[in-house]
Amino acid sequence: MATQLKPSIECSKEEWQARLDLAACYRIFDHLGWGESIYNHISIKVPGEEDTFLINPFGLLYDEVTASNLVKIDVEGNNVGPSQYMVNKAGFTQHAYFHKHLGARADAICHVHTTATMAVCSHKDGLMPTNFYACNFQGQIGYHDFEGVTVREEEGERLVENLGDHTILMLRNHGPVVMDKTIQGMFVKMWALQRACEIQVATLGMGNPNIVPQEVVDVHQRDISVMQSQGGAGVFDFEAWKRKIDRIDTSWRD
Repeated sequence: MATQLKPSIECSKEEWQARLDLAACYRIFDHLGWGESIYNHISIKVPGEEDTFLINPFGLLYDEVTASNLVKIDVEGNNVGPSQYMVNKAGFTQHAYFHKHLGARADAICHVHTTATMAVCSHKDGLMPTNFYACNFQGQIGYHDFEGVTVREEEGERLVENLGDHTILMLRNHGPVVMDKTIQGMFVKMWALQRACEIQVATLGMGNPNIVPQEVVDVHQRDISVMQSQGGAGVFDFEAWKRKIDRIDTSWRD
């Protein structure tokens, strides 16, 4: 595996590791087909700093994102890092509000427009307990009605209210926001949500879905929580995918 011995920009060791992880995450999303041209976002809080986070440069495809060209901004929208790239207002407004108001549970956030997740967000019943992965999330998702492109800060209050105590917010007719304390946890949660939505779309296409009863969902969630703890909340998954993209292209480490 390729290694990065020292930062190519001036920053703390902790920030550089966060940059590496975030750049890797963009490349993994791209490899999995989760990109959306130059749009959508993954962001991560800068370790050891208050109210600053890293996000993708507006205008670059996900496979052009590197550790050094990520944009460091504060929650007021000021560019406080070395990158001279712009930040998409829609991404900044939504992500900044979550980073500012939700604390550690939103240290890592992604928002995607994959076909399967958007389809489920556009279905009146949202994510249904029709498959193994969907059962992971029953009772653990908030829903927010579509208000148009998210560029108005005042919508943030309603986003947080509808999220509740959860870490996934399905923006109806739009797409999901997935968050976690770590980028590894956010990634594996997004991966499972994507699979849940893909399988639901395929199942509903056949008609007559078999709905899993709530008492079985409860047992499933109890047992899956034990199994997940063995994987370090997505650490093994994320490191495996980093090795995968390293075999393809190591430029994300620049």
